Amino acid sequence: MFFFLSKLLPLFVYPLGLALVLLLVAYRARYHQYELMRLALLTAILLLFLAGNKWVSLGLARSLESQYPPLTTLPQADVIVVLGGGTQPQSPPRTLTELNEAGDRLIYATWLYQQGVADHLLLSGGGFDRVDVEMEAVGMASLLTMFGIPESALWLDTESRNTYENALYSAEILEAEGIEEIILVTSAFHMPRSVAIFERQGFTVIPAPADFRATESEWAQWRDGTWQIRLISLLPQASYLEDTTTIVKEYIGLVIYRLRGWA
Repeated sequence: MFFFLSKLLPLFVYPLGLALVLLLVAYRARYHQYELMRLALLTAILLLFLAGNKWVSLGLARSLESQYPPLTTLPQADVIVVLGGGTQPQSPPRTLTELNEAGDRLIYATWLYQQGVADHLLLSGGGFDRVDVEMEAVGMASLLTMFGIPESALWLDTESRNTYENALYSAEILEAEGIEEIILVTSAFHMPRSVAIFERQGFTVIPAPADFRATESEWAQWRDGTWQIRLISLLPQASYLEDTTTIVKEYIGLVIYRLRGWA
């Protein structure tokens, strides 16, 4: 039940869901509750404007991504742990497992392996909403073998449904191999929560973040761009609303995990 509620309830506090709740409040307000109606409508509009704003979205992303900067030297460890969330399953009309926006996790992990930083990769990902499709770790493995990584170098966790379970089920595999230090690959915004959870499981973690969203070139558009570019960037866009939602989701996850003692 906790897992189901953890997926359901946050939908009502994400920007779009909360705006819809506010619009519903405005719709249900009685005629003599004009101030309530007005407040709910204005709050919903302001919320969507800010959440869809490029600079709000990038600022929120940077607040998480800056906590673990990119690797400057190549580390050494026994295993690279790659968290799921970077693929779309093989399902008609798709003929192969495909990378999504967070697919940089797999590309970066492949590059690290090819540089010789570890002998094995542990791919962690099951699936909450996967029906009649393979578990995510299996799809990840199929892609990595296409990239030239031998199957013998891959360990799979196909049970995990969230970040906590990524660490929990990965720990079972790693402890059986006597491994205490790992290189952890996930999206940069996801790294603070992921590091905290794996450290709770007793591992020494070397963060190797990928999939950065708040890049210097993005900030340069505001710093050095024309007034036209700056004006356009202030207007809300669906893509930035999605990015803001992702970061808000991550912050909610951090709070919940800390309250439960997982991170």
